[in-house]
Amino acid sequence: MITEFEGKHIVVTGASGGLGTAVVQAVLDAGATCHLPFIEGRTADYLPWSQHGRVTITHSMDLTDEVEIERFYSALPELWASIHLIGGFSMAPLTETSLADFEHMLALNAKTCFLSCREAVKSMRKTGDGGRIVNVTARPVLEPTAGMLAYSVSKAAVAALTQSLAVELQNEHILVNAVVPSIIDTPRNREAMPDADHDTWPKPEQLAQSIRFLASPQNHLTSGSLVPVYGRA
Repeated sequence: MITEFEGKHIVVTGASGGLGTAVVQAVLDAGATCHLPFIEGRTADYLPWSQHGRVTITHSMDLTDEVEIERFYSALPELWASIHLIGGFSMAPLTETSLADFEHMLALNAKTCFLSCREAVKSMRKTGDGGRIVNVTARPVLEPTAGMLAYSVSKAAVAALTQSLAVELQNEHILVNAVVPSIIDTPRNREAMPDADHDTWPKPEQLAQSIRFLASPQNHLTSGSLVPVYGRA
């Protein structure tokens, strides 16, 4: 059994989503203790690892609220890694995108990532042992796609944040990276695009293994990278 996260505490935001569920399972399998801030106020009993002894769930959190995020991270034990999967998607031409729509994408994708990264760094600095941060941006950031302006801009902010923070922390042994998926093979995406070739989409379990490596102590060198994880799409 691979136990590279034995004794290490990891935050995963967006843990209840298709990718989040797979990432939590992957790091649990490797020995991690997981701390999961949930937006949902409902029970997490439907998730496969909800009763796991190394999972702590904090319900009804607003991940765009600075005070709540500060409180959450400051209460954690010694933090090794923070993985930020929370986000949202919208698609509309520029002239049909309201300011509210644009600001919503920025808040859900960029603001949550910024706050989580900032507070994770504060927590990691307490240990003096470095750490790992993994974010999620999106393929349209590297390969612009029409009709996704608000989404693409918000995810571009995540990419810039990732690379800038990696440089800022390069002398502190805190490595910062982002994966860049295409359309992820989740039930929701299959429902939205029933005629697509789903076999070409990257699977959550496959993406989880890439994220697991970037967050692990086995990653000694990679920082500031935007890692394409497109599958065959």
